Amino acid sequence: MELSEATKICKALGDNNRLKIVQMLTHGELCACNILDEFNMTQPAMSHHMKILCDVGLVNCSKEGKWCHYSIDCEKFKEFKAFITDISCCDDSEGCGNNKECKCK
Repeated sequence: MELSEATKICKALGDNNRLKIVQMLTHGELCACNILDEFNMTQPAMSHHMKILCDVGLVNCSKEGKWCHYSIDCEKFKEFKAFITDISCCDDSEGCGNNKECKCK
């Protein structure tokens, strides 16, 4: 994953509402109406949050009639998780040479 893509994902997840939506979707696909029921916001505001999550690739949207159904994009999350996992303060096998109190071991 490119740094610019990871930056966009971090910005998208930096909002409490969007992070909660992602947490909700980890339990399975949800209709937009079910997501909206959990928030004190208007439908246009929720649509804005969903557009951001879809635009960065974290969430997929499928339409059935007038309803949108949202789900997690597992592959994108795996890529993002791998990117984050690669960020470390030290080499886990030897501990952090810069920090005598390293808890990485």
